[in-house]
This record gives sequence, C-alpha cells and structure tokens, in this order.
Amino acid sequence: MGKEKVILVDNNDRQIGLMEKIEAHEKALLHRAFSVFVFNDAGETMIQQRAAHKYHSPGLWTNTCCSHQREGESNIEAGKRRLQEEMGFSTELEEVLSFIYHAPFDNGLTEHEYDHILVGKFNGTPHINPDEVASWKWMSLKDIQEDMKVNPDLYTAWFKIIFEKFYAHIEEQSSTVL
Repeated sequence: MGKEKVILVDNNDRQIGLMEKIEAHEKALLHRAFSVFVFNDAGETMIQQRAAHKYHSPGLWTNTCCSHQREGESNIEAGKRRLQEEMGFSTELEEVLSFIYHAPFDNGLTEHEYDHILVGKFNGTPHINPDEVASWKWMSLKDIQEDMKVNPDLYTAWFKIIFEKFYAHIEEQSSTVL
C-alpha cells in the first residue's frame, strides 16, 4: 500500500486534489478531516490519549478519534472506519457541523483542516489499538472543559479549538445523539 493521501479542499469543502498526508501538513494546505465524539448514556464523552509515537501531538488527550477521509469515502464511512481501527468498536454516527481551523506545531507541521464533527453513542468498553491510542476514559464535557483550563498542554490543538468554538453545540448533541 502506498503512502496515505489526504483530500485537498477549498474553503467550501470542494475537492481540489490529493496529496501525501505528511506533505500536506508540511505545506499547511487545507484538507478534509473528521473528529468523532462518542457519548454514553450518562452524557459523558469517550476521550483518548494519543500514542507516544504519533507524528504530532503524541501523548495528548483528544476526542474519541479523528483522521482523514480517503478519496471516494463519505465522512460517516471514514468516521466508522477509523473508530474501528483506533478504538476497536463500531457505532452509528451523525454529522453535526464542520469548520476550518489552522494549528501549527513545534515540529514544523501544521494542521489546516476542514473538519467534520461526527457524533455517536456507545456504552461498552473499547478495544484500543496500541499503535494509535495509549489510553482512554469517559469524562463529562464540563469536566473536560474545566481540566482544559487547568492543564491546556495535556490536550490536542483541535480538541481545544472545538471546545472553545462549539462547546454549547456539542453539549446539546450529547443529550440528543442518535
């Protein structure tokens, strides 16, 4: 299998090309991505700690999973695929919103993504892939928000952006998801 490619998009999420993932992050080009938030019946969200060897944001806490769509793959299909690959389970997902963000990293890479937020419901125990995920836990949105204020360096850039801009919307989704 060749190197993973991302879908380059314009500001309206229209595909304008493909590029190897690392090159797109080196050049800070806008590309399509998704972030999955899985909630349980108690309204808590499952968060994961990224594996220590990830190429950026290693060891940081973030949403349930996230990645990039493959060419020809819908946002929902991509979210389900990656949820299975990273967290070892599948559930129905619903797309609730999207936004563009730009986050440079100390290693010279930059996330510049048209991010689609997907939500789902699950009450079991994940079977994490240790190549992708170091740990996981359930937390209430309020507890995550409070911990981000005290320990911002423990969380990924995109997770903090999502919380800053869309907390109220995600909180509403946590009680009405699927």
